[in-house]
Amino acid sequence: MELARATNRSVRLRNRSALLTKLFLDGPLTRQDLVRSTGLSQPAVSNVVADLIDEGLVAEAGAAESDGGRPSMLLRIAPRFAFVAGVDVGETRVRVELFDFAMTLLASVEYPLDPARTEPDLVAGHVLAGIDAVTTSARVATADVLGVGIGVSGVVEQGTEAVVHAQALGWDRVPLERLIGAGTDLPLHIDNGAKTLGQAEMWFGAGRGARHAVFALVGSGVGASVVTNGATYRGASSSAGEWGHTTLVYGGRACRCGARGCLEAYVGAEAIIDRYREARRGRPVPGDDEESQLAALVAAAETSATARRVLDDTAGYLGAGVANLINLFNPERVVLGGWAAMALGDLLPAVRDAAGRQALRQPYDQASIELCRLGVDAVALGAATLPIARFLTDGGVRR
Repeated sequence: MELARATNRSVRLRNRSALLTKLFLDGPLTRQDLVRSTGLSQPAVSNVVADLIDEGLVAEAGAAESDGGRPSMLLRIAPRFAFVAGVDVGETRVRVELFDFAMTLLASVEYPLDPARTEPDLVAGHVLAGIDAVTTSARVATADVLGVGIGVSGVVEQGTEAVVHAQALGWDRVPLERLIGAGTDLPLHIDNGAKTLGQAEMWFGAGRGARHAVFALVGSGVGASVVTNGATYRGASSSAGEWGHTTLVYGGRACRCGARGCLEAYVGAEAIIDRYREARRGRPVPGDDEESQLAALVAAAETSATARRVLDDTAGYLGAGVANLINLFNPERVVLGGWAAMALGDLLPAVRDAAGRQALRQPYDQASIELCRLGVDAVALGAATLPIARFLTDGGVRR
C-alpha cells in the first residue's frame, strides 16, 4: 500500500513537472495543447491543471482563437506566484535583478568593482545589498522570493555548498555560498556565468529549438557553455567550457591564468585594450574603464588604420576560437554573448569568415554563428532561472 501511494505521488509530481515546464517555456497554452505536447491523457492534464490553479501557480489567460464551437481557455504561469533574483558577478561589476514568475524585470541595481579589489567578502556584501535593494524597490517581501541565482566568473565546484575557483579574481576555493548565505535565508543557486547565459539563451533567446549549441561569453574574460542533446555539459567537476583558456598561440601572449597563448589573452576585453595600447606605442586608451575604452577603440576604427587593424585581428582570433568549438562539438549554433561581444557586434561577418577558413567544411556548413538576443542582462537573467529550474523539476513544490 505504501509503495503504491509513493508511486502515485511520484507519477503526479512528474506530471506536474512536465506541465509546469511546458507552460513556463511555451505558454500560454490550452489544455488541449498540453495533452498534445506532453503525451499525458486528457483526464491527467485536467486534474493536475485544476490543482495548479487552486494553488495559484497557474492562471487562465483568456480564450484562444477559435474557428467555431466553444473556445478553449488559455493557461499561463501566474506571474505573481513568486519572485526570483538573478545576480551577475562579473569582473567589473555586480548586477542584481529581480523578476516575477513570468520573468518580467521588476528592479535592477549595479555595484562597480575595482579590478584591484575583488575580495570575496566585498562581492558577497554587494550581492546581499543588491537583494535588499531590488526587493525593497519592487515592494516584494523576502518570503515571496523563491530563490537567488548567481552567475560568477570561474569554475564553480558544486557540492554541499558551492565553492568558486576564479584565478582572474584571485579566488582559490572561495566558499561563496557560505559567505552569502551568512546574510540571507533565501535559497542560493550558484553557477558559472557562461552557463547561466547559455541557459537564458536556450530558454528565451538564440538557443531556442536547438539541441546542440555553444554559448560563448566574451567580456573582460572569456568562457563558454556547451549544450549537447539539450543539456549543459559540465565535465567531471563542472569546469567544462573554459574556452578562454584553450591555447590559440603556443608560447604566445601572457594570460591572467598564468599560461601563455590562451584565447582570452587575445579576445578578452582586457587583452584587446592591451593590444590596442601596444599598437599605439604605449599611449593610454581613452576611457575610464574597460567598457568605455573598448567603445573608444570601436569608434576610432572608423578613421584610424591602427584601431582597424586591432579589430580585424580580433575578428580573426575570435573566428579561430569559434572554429575550434565547431570542430570539437559539432553544434547547430554558436552564440556569442557578453558585453564585449555585444560591443563588437559589427565584427560578426568577419568572425564568420575567419571561422569558415579554419573550421572543417562539413560541420561549419551545418552551424550558424550569431549574437545572443538577450543582451548584457543574459547572465543575470539566466541566473534567475536556476531556482525556477529546480522548482519545475520538483513539480512546483518548494524545498
